[in-house]
Amino acid sequence: MGAVDEPQLISLARSGDQNAFCTLVERYMKQAYNIAYGYVQNHDDAADIAQESFVRVFRSIRSFRGDAGFGTWLYRIVTNLALNRIKKRSQKAAREIPIEESGHASAATLPDFGNSGQSELLERALHELPTLQRAAVILRHLNGFSTREVSRILRCSEGTVKTHLHRGLKKLKSKLEFMNNE
Repeated sequence: MGAVDEPQLISLARSGDQNAFCTLVERYMKQAYNIAYGYVQNHDDAADIAQESFVRVFRSIRSFRGDAGFGTWLYRIVTNLALNRIKKRSQKAAREIPIEESGHASAATLPDFGNSGQSELLERALHELPTLQRAAVILRHLNGFSTREVSRILRCSEGTVKTHLHRGLKKLKSKLEFMNNE
């Protein structure tokens, strides 16, 4: 499809034009994948989440009102699916953690992010942040969304986003300093 603007693509996709929908997928797939990967830190899971996000968009594009931008709507779907995946993974891990005789759960190990130095430390530290703080930091500072866009994606006020960003960055800095000193 040629140089068609986004509102026109959305209109065509809403009326059932599969080529228009494919063009939207091509425009947004990489960013959807990157956002998902920022949460789940796993290539297969990120690809699954991005794909499932577009399946959901396809199923509900006719009801898209355009109150927010298409990208914001899509990234909200990606974020929700990624957070659900993390939650399910955490619940599964909690069920699988063996209980020691003393009744205390054994320490869970951090995932292996490879040998990429500082980026490994950053990924580990990000993964240890509470979910909404991690979401705010990833969307705002790693994906470059504005505070307003992050608030729309996370469905909370800009003030709440700023609070999550402040607390998340403070914890991130502390965790990185601790990890660098280990």
